[in-house]
Amino acid sequence: MPNQMMQIDYSQLLEELREVARDAGREIMRIYESSIEVNFKDDGSPVTLADEAAENVILGKLKEIIPDIPIISEENSSSHQAEVTEQFFLIDPLDGTKEFLKKDGLGSFTVNIGLIENRIPTLGVVYAPALDRMFFASSATGAFEESKKGIQKITIRPVPNSGPIAVASVSHRDESTNNWLNSNHIKDTISIGSSLKFCLVACGEADVYPRFGPTMEWDTAAGDAVLRSAGGKVLLPSGELFSYGKSNYRNSAFIAHGSF
Repeated sequence: MPNQMMQIDYSQLLEELREVARDAGREIMRIYESSIEVNFKDDGSPVTLADEAAENVILGKLKEIIPDIPIISEENSSSHQAEVTEQFFLIDPLDGTKEFLKKDGLGSFTVNIGLIENRIPTLGVVYAPALDRMFFASSATGAFEESKKGIQKITIRPVPNSGPIAVASVSHRDESTNNWLNSNHIKDTISIGSSLKFCLVACGEADVYPRFGPTMEWDTAAGDAVLRSAGGKVLLPSGELFSYGKSNYRNSAFIAHGSF
């Protein structure tokens, strides 16, 4: 049975979730700066103590802050069987685990907290602790980035005269993505991991993010919310609106657009 929609003060909730993301980020960086022990899930994807520590922080805090909204979280496999409700959180405590394990200095791994309402992402926090960049947004407040420069409102940019820039996955770029980029005459790309791809489009550092490889809803919800709140949109390749609460919370291909 769907849960009844709660009325939410988006500004207040964002304030609280930013602190939650920072707490999770501190746990991630504590482990990142020491030795990293890796295990593997049934699907072969890596999971570390950092994933688990960050998830424990987020789930514990969310249950204190807003206990009546269900939580679907990557590392809590039992939640993946949960019935879709009108309002639910999608949590990826450490998105970009492969980038985390590389220790390549790029820092492209994130904490993701997204809120879905009526199948649409309406609020999101994306925190890259190694870069000290936090993106946060809601449909009611707009989108913002907090960094060493302070807090700045962000929006998508007009496509520059020099041509659009696409952002693509580091670990999962495939032939379908390359074909799409070629067919749309896009020559310039930024390769980066995690949900930062959505955020670079949202803040005007790129113009489009095509994704044809497999993702789950907790991978995309928070970044999607940031992009939509910054004036962008996320569509199926057919042009239909990308939505949430799909079977097994599994995504199909999508294109995340700025002005492109």
